[in-house]
Amino acid sequence: MKDLFVGIDTSNYTTSVACVDSDGEILANIKLPLPVKEGELGLRQQAALFEHTKNLPDAFLRLNEHLANGEIKAVGVSARPRNHEGSYMPCFLAGVAGASAFASAAKAPLYRFSHQCGHIRAALAGAGLLPFDGVFTALHISGGTTEIVLCKRCDNGFECEITGGTADLCAGQAVDRTGVMLGFPFPCGPHLERSALEFSGKLPPMKLSIKDTYFNLSGLENMLQKRYVETGDKSEISRMCLDFIARSLHKAIENQLAKYGDMPVICSGGVMSNSIIKEKLSDISGIAFAPPVLSADNAVGIAYLTKEKYLENF
Repeated sequence: MKDLFVGIDTSNYTTSVACVDSDGEILANIKLPLPVKEGELGLRQQAALFEHTKNLPDAFLRLNEHLANGEIKAVGVSARPRNHEGSYMPCFLAGVAGASAFASAAKAPLYRFSHQCGHIRAALAGAGLLPFDGVFTALHISGGTTEIVLCKRCDNGFECEITGGTADLCAGQAVDRTGVMLGFPFPCGPHLERSALEFSGKLPPMKLSIKDTYFNLSGLENMLQKRYVETGDKSEISRMCLDFIARSLHKAIENQLAKYGDMPVICSGGVMSNSIIKEKLSDISGIAFAPPVLSADNAVGIAYLTKEKYLENF
């Protein structure tokens, strides 16, 4: 009978539950998206908390199908957005409550991590960069976060120093606002990508707004709205949006490596599963991408951190 380690994550977009075994094999990666009404750009925290509360019993029921041949040794949960004092978001309360009850029933210890650390750990696993104990740069590019961070391992996941990223609008917000403008359902990332891949023409010039390792995306929205009124071309607008984000990230990463030295660059977050953005960044030395299933919100990274924390303690 194998030792099992369960991870739980309740982000703004997805209820996630995962399980890995003592060999590091992913036995379950269950993800239940939170419903968003047509034309809206996400959920308020109160609504997200409510939807997670509804989703968790179903997620645990599905998880049970993968637990028959093992014993739960520890449970982990995303308890806050980042590993920083005062980091807080109400939607994670649902995960903490569910994880506490689950761990108690399993008579297993409960470990608390940050959502960001879970993303980074899943990306490291997905990119095949384990074991890895050195300093590295991580991109956490999602619907609510666009950060470039300097990382190293610590007792509770990773120490993450924010060294760059967006100075205003998050990349995921830019993607979703553009997608909703074009009539795509939320979350818009996959729909915008499919539309952008249909474009084969020449893009109009777009001047980036970037200083050192920080960049601005708020002006992109007005630029795309104006262009869409002029052309009505959804595929061009989609490609313009993703191209602008990709080029902004590329320049910021170049500046990051020039400032802090060459090191691995690990990409995490749902936006980093986009094939167009990945292609634009692929010429950066040392950059590594996780597969899409481990880039978007998931609890696999939390499950891995739980396993490692347990083995450190026992």
